[in-house]
Amino acid sequence: MSHLLHEWHDRVSVITLNRVEKYNAFDDTLLHDLQKTLDEAIANPDVRAIILKANGKHFSAGADAHWMQKMAHYTEEENVKDALVLARVMNTLYTSSKPTIAMVQGSAFGGGAGLVAACDIAIAAQSARFCFSEVKLGLIPAVISPYVVNAVGARVAKWLFMSAEMIDAERAKQLNLVHHCINEDQLWDYTLTYAQKMTTLAPQAVSECKTLIDCVDGKPIDEALIEKTAAIIAKKRVSAEGQRGLHAFLNKETPNWN
Repeated sequence: MSHLLHEWHDRVSVITLNRVEKYNAFDDTLLHDLQKTLDEAIANPDVRAIILKANGKHFSAGADAHWMQKMAHYTEEENVKDALVLARVMNTLYTSSKPTIAMVQGSAFGGGAGLVAACDIAIAAQSARFCFSEVKLGLIPAVISPYVVNAVGARVAKWLFMSAEMIDAERAKQLNLVHHCINEDQLWDYTLTYAQKMTTLAPQAVSECKTLIDCVDGKPIDEALIEKTAAIIAKKRVSAEGQRGLHAFLNKETPNWN
């Protein structure tokens, strides 16, 4: 049976980790497959949203133990090449032109929690648990750190990384690692409905919101940024999608984004 499953629900691409016997821990093979599947979903014009989820009781235990055994015998150069496999997957989730939604149940540890942080939106079962446990192994969460720091901030990331403290879903929500906490028996229906609602929105505008945030995040609110954001909205207003939306709004119609 494949360790990675891919299916479609209308315009939603659903990618499922399926190494249940390994608590959905990932190795280089699974990551290569995940990268390929993500690339295909992002390139598919019929896809409007991507859900990343997992079968079984747990979202992901992070890196597979057997894979880590192999890493221990790699040279530093080989380890760089190996680490880039996970780094590319994380960055693909983060920069995807389609919104990425993590659906989390059970444990999301180490790199598994990193996958959650790299997604745009995270929806977790109330019973979910998160832990950045790398320091227990004498390692550090280097590859996932940009996405975790971006999600929770530097000081919280220091606490989570340095202590390897486990947090529950409600705490993760307070820290912005998770956005919605749902009863586990409602998790799938809620997540799919959430994704399907996003597919009814203007697709280019949704995608451009991601690039807009990257454009303004951390920048001083000065004259240059003021002029840049004015130029961005002006360009959007005269775009085909912007004109379609404005026309529908002014005529009290529902816009057709197909």
